[in-house]
Amino acid sequence: MGQLGLDADAEAVYRILLKQPRAGVTEIAEGLDWPVERARATLDRLAELTLVRNSSEEPGKVRLVNPEFGLAGLLQRQEQELAQRQQAVATTRLAITQMLTEYGQDQDVQTDEVRRYTGLDAINSQIERLAHGAESSVEVFAPGGAQTEAALKAARPLDRAALERGVQVRYVYLDSVRNDPATLAYARWLHEIGGEVRVLPQLPLRMIIFDRRAAIVPIDPEAAARGVLILQGAGVVTALVSLFQQTWEQAQPLGTSRAVTATPDGLTPQEQAVLDLLFDGHTDDVVARKLGVSVRTGRRITADLMARLGARSRFQAGALAMERGWLGPGAAPDGDEGGD
Repeated sequence: MGQLGLDADAEAVYRILLKQPRAGVTEIAEGLDWPVERARATLDRLAELTLVRNSSEEPGKVRLVNPEFGLAGLLQRQEQELAQRQQAVATTRLAITQMLTEYGQDQDVQTDEVRRYTGLDAINSQIERLAHGAESSVEVFAPGGAQTEAALKAARPLDRAALERGVQVRYVYLDSVRNDPATLAYARWLHEIGGEVRVLPQLPLRMIIFDRRAAIVPIDPEAAARGVLILQGAGVVTALVSLFQQTWEQAQPLGTSRAVTATPDGLTPQEQAVLDLLFDGHTDDVVARKLGVSVRTGRRITADLMARLGARSRFQAGALAMERGWLGPGAAPDGDEGGD
């Protein structure tokens, strides 16, 4: 149970409560031959892990949170932490590749593993080449919210042809595409002809992976107009495939109701993403761009979260969110920004 954050003391007390749900501090201490203070401190630790709560009927006693939900919640946190670590590794690999490309830019160095393309015509030509050659899979991250009419028009024949050849086509869009009729219609059309579509509040970067052997990524994720890299090195492509798979598993099918996907804390995935981005120090403009929503919508979500927390500033909201376990490990507010 240590992998779930339970040390030996916490596990011992939890097992007693599973057998004797109405046991108090004294009974637990006697059963384990511990000092009362040790039992009380361990119960406090279990409360922090949301495995027990104070009894509403018997002051001074605790009650088990339904183990089905309590333990599942701990496991979910561990899975999220693992996914975050894997995503960080993949992002680091990509950053290193991009820096090496920048280093060789003046020498116009290109290798079989990394090629750099600029200009819309050249980029579209490479996408078409790889799409027509795909034999097993096309996997896409499409951030930015609403997709442009030109992008949707260019993708339609490529996606149709791939699916007709029996190629698996999977897209992950931002959740905010639900609010854009054109992108939503495209996603539904893709699903109807055999593609798979999921949504997530935020995505790490724009990316297309072909047959898990070649990937197209932007030179600079924050400035797509600078051009793209086509990566075919086994190491970095494997990392990007892992990033895609982890993200895909976290995403929800497009038809899933937002309400159904709320976390055990009652946060929607979009609200969780706003919290994480804000307390990583991102401004309102950056938060809105990463979620594919307007700045006004992003600020409204922030205001709603602060109201639920009873916070008067973002700094106070960060502290309260940490207390409730709404922020990931190591997250902390960087300060009280303006713009609310």
